[in-house]
Amino acid sequence: MTRKQRRLVLIGLAGIVLAVAAGLVLYAMTDRIVFFTAPSELAAKPPPPGTRLRIGGLVEEGSVVKQADGAVTFSVTDGGATVPVAYKGILPDLFREGQGVVAEGLVGANGVFAADSVLAKHDENYMPREVVDALKAQGVWEGDGPAPASK
Repeated sequence: MTRKQRRLVLIGLAGIVLAVAAGLVLYAMTDRIVFFTAPSELAAKPPPPGTRLRIGGLVEEGSVVKQADGAVTFSVTDGGATVPVAYKGILPDLFREGQGVVAEGLVGANGVFAADSVLAKHDENYMPREVVDALKAQGVWEGDGPAPASK
């Protein structure tokens, strides 16, 4: 085998090793990737139960029910649809009705979103672009200026 052939074989093997490594990294990341959706998207095309995702919108007025065991139920709306959410844990200080929120968790078979983390948004600059667009389309956008730029 000549030097040129040996070099081509080594480059080919290195390429295969890099491709396998990249494939393994991407496969490992599939459990960590969480997709974001608005309540109207969730209502229009419900994912299968057990799907992990993030929903965002406004906490619906009059929907927050706190129980003695620390469980909280509330509804998240984008003006077009409402998703009931169940959460057990300590809510952020900024959490309140009419305020922006992002909840991460699993879609339940009963239609209730089981959140394992809740983030309260203190202003519209941190609201995902999809939620802002949905709120504007429904006429319930409460921000002062234009929608924030997507990242």
